[in-house]
Amino acid sequence: QVQLVESGGGFVQPGGLLRLSCAASGFTLDDYAIGWFRQVPGKEREGVSCISGRDEFTYSYTSAKGRFTVSRDSAKNTVYLQMNAVKPEDTAVYYCAADPRGRCQGPYDYWGQGTQVTVSS
Repeated sequence: QVQLVESGGGFVQPGGLLRLSCAASGFTLDDYAIGWFRQVPGKEREGVSCISGRDEFTYSYTSAKGRFTVSRDSAKNTVYLQMNAVKPEDTAVYYCAADPRGRCQGPYDYWGQGTQVTVSS
């Protein structure tokens, strides 16, 4: 059974850091592109970052550029999103998703349940 489970969300002060994890089961992450997305109630979901399949190219979107870093630990079958210098506007539910084509172009066939990140003083 294919499953993605996010963890690591929580409350953090502006300027702080947080690391989100996306653990996969039922498939090998190395073969998939893994994207991070976020969504605020009432707004469209937006892409945050992505790491491609075997070649591990990374992409950052939106205001995450320069602050968030995506990485993969193949031994743990887990992808991480390191969030640095967080801002209140980073508050959202963060999701990871898997694209079996491996190219960060979508569509993403598998999604996790999401983890809440709240940035507030």
